[in-house]
Amino acid sequence: MKFFAIVPAAGLSRRMGQPKLVMPWKSNSIIQHTLAAWHESRVDRVIVVVRPDDTELQQHLDGSAVDLVVPSVEPPEMKDSVLLGIKYIQTHFGPGVNDAMLLAPADMPELNSVVIDKVIEAHDPQRAAIIAPIHLGKKGHPVLFPWPFTTGAYQLHENQGLNELWKIYHNRTIEVSDTGSFLDVDTPDDFCDKQ
Repeated sequence: MKFFAIVPAAGLSRRMGQPKLVMPWKSNSIIQHTLAAWHESRVDRVIVVVRPDDTELQQHLDGSAVDLVVPSVEPPEMKDSVLLGIKYIQTHFGPGVNDAMLLAPADMPELNSVVIDKVIEAHDPQRAAIIAPIHLGKKGHPVLFPWPFTTGAYQLHENQGLNELWKIYHNRTIEVSDTGSFLDVDTPDDFCDKQ
């Protein structure tokens, strides 16, 4: 089995008021902390989708062990970034029915490789299901999609997000104690409060 992480990083950081992914977080930047969790996990490849005009982020990721996807046109929604990542994986790696895609936003600097691996360990192709960590009743990241389920993303209507797939396919949650999988940094208050 192979596991592919898609990291949508094409947002405009409107609520932060500045490009947030390159902002400092502890010893590095927000996105580099997010990527470190992926690299420390059992994931085989990390695919990062970046806006074509975001040269600052592209340069920031230069030399990182990621597959950088830079489309010719800015993805309007996160769903579009994920679809670009799915197409990239399909084209370059030809995933099979036992493989899976994992998804978490780029602005999760406290993402934990232990949680990522717990989600991966819960993947059973014979009992295919979308899998998400849960803590005190709240779903977090990463969310795992068995590769055959990714075709459902193409069937979603324009106004439907990827969370609709949770309702369509078999799904299950795994309880975790780590809360980093539930933290994203969207606003200046988030940045100040959670550092």
